[in-house]
Amino acid sequence: MNPDDNYFMNAALNEARKAFDRGDVPVGALLVHENKILSSGSDHKATDPTEHAEIIAIRSGAAKLNRWNLSGCTLYVTLEPCPMCAGACVNARISRVVYGANNFKSGAGGTLYNILNDSRLNHVCKIESGVLKSECLNLLQNYFFIRRQTQCSQGV
Repeated sequence: MNPDDNYFMNAALNEARKAFDRGDVPVGALLVHENKILSSGSDHKATDPTEHAEIIAIRSGAAKLNRWNLSGCTLYVTLEPCPMCAGACVNARISRVVYGANNFKSGAGGTLYNILNDSRLNHVCKIESGVLKSECLNLLQNYFFIRRQTQCSQGV
């Protein structure tokens, strides 16, 4: 584990809180290059199902570096990437993916699938999991608890 992982994961948690505050699933991500935050994102899927935190951070980071190959970058994300996001990490050649909470529904960093670390693909990302896991998990659980309560009170 990199000594800066907690610092950057806290910044990703701040991005997740932005999604929480606007009613989106609280997942936050940021792309770090040369120990500096290059870009960030939070889930914003109101009109676009691909607007996951990771995709937003990857797109913005690639634009800032003016290159598609993001080797040398680390992606921090509060929830283990789904298959779409893991595929984007592999295709972007991201060197390292650090995530907080495991994604038992669609995790592609080893929990359900192992896209990030599949040697059959053209790139393998190093994975660090469980960084600030409790904080990441608590934010997600609170969001879904509130969502269920709201749906129950509305008779949905």
